[in-house]
Amino acid sequence: MTTYTRDANSGTGPGAITPDGCAVEMYARLPDMGESAVIASAVAAPRGLRLLELGAGAGRMTGPLVRSGFRVTAVDESRGMLDRIEDAELVHAPVEGLDLGRRFDVVTLASFLVDAPDPALRAGLLATCARHVAADGCVVVQRQHAARQPDGPPGSGRRVGGGMTLTTTAVEDLGDGVVRHEVHYLFEDPAAGRRMEWTQTYYARRMSEPEFAGALAEAGLALDRWLTDRHDWARAVPAR
Repeated sequence: MTTYTRDANSGTGPGAITPDGCAVEMYARLPDMGESAVIASAVAAPRGLRLLELGAGAGRMTGPLVRSGFRVTAVDESRGMLDRIEDAELVHAPVEGLDLGRRFDVVTLASFLVDAPDPALRAGLLATCARHVAADGCVVVQRQHAARQPDGPPGSGRRVGGGMTLTTTAVEDLGDGVVRHEVHYLFEDPAAGRRMEWTQTYYARRMSEPEFAGALAEAGLALDRWLTDRHDWARAVPAR
């Protein structure tokens, strides 16, 4: 069986490209698309709570989370991504293996990071979540639901705000639940006469709900409840 590590991911376009194929300039232009509101729904009141954002990227969720009242510590392995974030504590480090020696009220693992096709990487990411969540805290995880086509079927495009359009150019089923995605990103600002394009190829493994719950359990976490009707956002807590 082939194991697809994140080194298999790739990206093209202007500006820096992270080791897992993400274009810094592109992610800096992507808006929050409702993710921060879902995260906030996991707690009764966010104001003053300590939140550890794992894989924060360029901060498209960080800003809205801070404005919601969370005290955010943002972690990413890309210094270029972190340089775009304001009003949060920044930690430049890989997520897997991270140990800050402290606990947080909320830990987030968004952007479908849990769908890593490499089982060792997935286990490392969830172990980091478990290592940092307070005994009475929660972990918020974004995952692919069974029928999800992340950016639509091949050839379809959707505008996501901020002048950005995402178009899926290829979706390939590689077996054992692993899917290869190719996505084209177009940023247009007619007023400024700007047009920028990027591509990204990434691999993900779709887990069934029992598989997802099992992965949480292996990390010492338990599924508490789903935060969305599609079951693509989950609230987990330390296993009792």
